[in-house]
Amino acid sequence: MRVVVQNDINRAYGNRATRRRRAGVRGALAALALAAVVSGCTQPGADKAAPPAHGAQPLHAPPARALDSYASRLRAAYAARVAAAKRWGLAKVPLQAPPAPAHKPGITARKGFEVDDQKELNLPPVFTTIPTKQKIVFLTIDDGENKDPAFLRMMSDLKIPYTAFLSNYLVKDDYGYFRKMQAQGHTVNNHTLTHPYLPGLSYAEQKREICGMQDIMKKQFGQAPTVFRPPYGNYNHDTLVAAKSCGIKYAPIWDEEVFVDHWEYREDDQSLHPGDIVLTHFRGRADWKGTMVDDMRRFLGKVTAEGYAVARLEDYL
Repeated sequence: MRVVVQNDINRAYGNRATRRRRAGVRGALAALALAAVVSGCTQPGADKAAPPAHGAQPLHAPPARALDSYASRLRAAYAARVAAAKRWGLAKVPLQAPPAPAHKPGITARKGFEVDDQKELNLPPVFTTIPTKQKIVFLTIDDGENKDPAFLRMMSDLKIPYTAFLSNYLVKDDYGYFRKMQAQGHTVNNHTLTHPYLPGLSYAEQKREICGMQDIMKKQFGQAPTVFRPPYGNYNHDTLVAAKSCGIKYAPIWDEEVFVDHWEYREDDQSLHPGDIVLTHFRGRADWKGTMVDDMRRFLGKVTAEGYAVARLEDYL
């Protein structure tokens, strides 16, 4: 039938009247098609008859299964955290930090912690707190003397982020320990070669301490950091000028310090605050009445009890 009709059309193609009739038929068919579309969009049950547009298929069971799978993963992850908290002797499960901010806060020098020409020379700011209203704190650990493998396992099990500030004279006997730490997602930063009192040194000596450690960090850990902590939290104008010349952008110190058996506070209210940077050290029984694991129990016990989560410092810089 299709061949016959096609032949008829071919024979009539030169006939003007036939062409007018064909144009009329096409117009009528187009009108009918339009009416059908309009009718299908307005009459009840029309969406059953009209297939959806390509790429906009109706959502049925697969998304529901995906949501169920996601919920199952969340339950499993929480169960793992519960088990880890119990395994490491914590009274409560540590809280999870919110996602990293889409827009990082502006970091400036804490009032009273500036040096001359701080803004004019765009020197690395010294600060003790990250500006945020969220109940988060940041764990930082200095020096690198004690290299407790149980500490690495604990923090990995509990998924607690932290930042290490390393001094070469204490870490050079086992860079591998800190590479394991780095491989777990934690950041290693500059804390000078020999941990001196920097304001007592000349500019050239300070630069050697900071830039020398930058070179070692790049060689041992793949990159030179942009974050530096002056030993003891002491610095002067030369310190920050030297640090900037070595590629440093930030010089955080701390608002609280935690030990195995007590806490110490910078502020008069003796309390944690949103965004506070907390300091502790790589120390063990040779220096403290306990291990780094004991130290972390004290730290996590307090912050969790007070409703704080531990966030990653570099996510906010």
